[in-house]
Amino acid sequence: MSGITAVVIVLLATVLIGAFGIRFSRTTSDFYVASRTVSPLWNASAIGGEYLSAASFLGIAGLILAHGADMLWLPVGWTGGYLVLLVLVSAPLRRSGAYTLPDFAEARLESMTVRRVSSVLVVLIGWLYLMPQFQSAGLVFRTITGAPAWTGCLLVAVVVAVNVLSGGMRSITFVQAFQYWLKLTALAVPLVFMLLAWRADGAPGLAPGDTWALPLHGRDHVVYETYSLILATFLGTMGLPHVLVRFYTNPDGRAARRTTLVVLSLLGAFYLIPAAYGYLGRVYGLPESDTVVIALPDRVIGGTLGELLTALVTAGAFAAFLSTSSGLTVSVAGVIAQDILRGGVRSFRIATVLAVVVPFVLAGTARSLPVATVVGLAFAVAASSFCPLLVLGIWWRRLTTAGAMAGLLVGGGLACVAVLATITGGPYDGWTGALLSQPAAWTVPVAFAVMILVSLLTPSRVPPGVARTMVRLHTPETLNVDRGDWRPRSV
Repeated sequence: MSGITAVVIVLLATVLIGAFGIRFSRTTSDFYVASRTVSPLWNASAIGGEYLSAASFLGIAGLILAHGADMLWLPVGWTGGYLVLLVLVSAPLRRSGAYTLPDFAEARLESMTVRRVSSVLVVLIGWLYLMPQFQSAGLVFRTITGAPAWTGCLLVAVVVAVNVLSGGMRSITFVQAFQYWLKLTALAVPLVFMLLAWRADGAPGLAPGDTWALPLHGRDHVVYETYSLILATFLGTMGLPHVLVRFYTNPDGRAARRTTLVVLSLLGAFYLIPAAYGYLGRVYGLPESDTVVIALPDRVIGGTLGELLTALVTAGAFAAFLSTSSGLTVSVAGVIAQDILRGGVRSFRIATVLAVVVPFVLAGTARSLPVATVVGLAFAVAASSFCPLLVLGIWWRRLTTAGAMAGLLVGGGLACVAVLATITGGPYDGWTGALLSQPAAWTVPVAFAVMILVSLLTPSRVPPGVARTMVRLHTPETLNVDRGDWRPRSV
């Protein structure tokens, strides 16, 4: 009963905080980028709120429980991706003045075709990332209530749609900042009590002969899979649409860099905790599952206190579903509204419904995989498509329209094929399974190589306004360059 109460409280708090943002959401800029007025600390908290998804809250602990210390690379990669983002992308991206990734692609390449391909990839990545959020919501709701899994999916989908429809990016910023601190509290407080109980039990360790702490155990081609995972998480972060849209909300490039530094601190603090849950789950013999975080307080402590701590963890889990789903919905809806519909607030609201309905349907029909595995596939697609586009588009003036198109189609296409094969088919054995389940190690180099090679072969396709665009991307705001807000030709 306490678990249901916790879920209801989180849902109500989410709706009420989101409703508060309606007071400040009037213009298109409010809905898309909160009028670019979000401070670094507030923005960093919101980024932490949307970035720490079901994969972070539930999936890491489940994978560490199942596969041991090898899976510690997941939180390292997800945090380290922001360091790459800080060094290569954050400030120039903010200076671009665009609303979305397709906006940036059109501004840099001066091509509607590149924009349309980018739009399709943004929507695919967003839906691929949303699907496991809804699946996890159904799993947790079924665990605490016994209700069918689809009810939890529907609950989260409806609340997310209401929040986004009401206030867009400004409303979601308030919600996500609150939910980061809720998620951190929901994991940290129970962990303190569980560690005290663990010490009171005599600090038991792993069973004799347990291979949990040994590297390279239990999986084929683990060296390849580990390096591919590192590459996907380090480079995929910069290609996630719901992450990048946050940097458009900063007032300037300096604020974008400061935001990224704060995000690194917030994520580093959070990711210390799920590993401890995975270890304690192994020690206390919990089954290998994404619900280990939910089940652990009752197993270790029990009684009324264990029930209350379980309710707190459940509240944090639903905060994870809601915050990440909200950010993804804003990003996908923004692209659909601009590139498929006519733009403006009304189109954004129609697009919001489309952005939620498709992954909700997929969540009920796709093959069930660990949540962190599916999210890792979304990172692989992002790393194989938008990472080359952003890095080369920002730092290499010789990138051509043909090169960008070829790289997006080949890199993103190959990664999408691998993802579809993994989700709809399989499981596959041997090298086939390794290459399909962790494709980044081969799709990312292919994407970069194709983009560079085709650009060198088509020098006449360099955009005519590239010099002006590069000045805009790399000139600090303090030099008072006339920037304005860039507008796509399609709007």
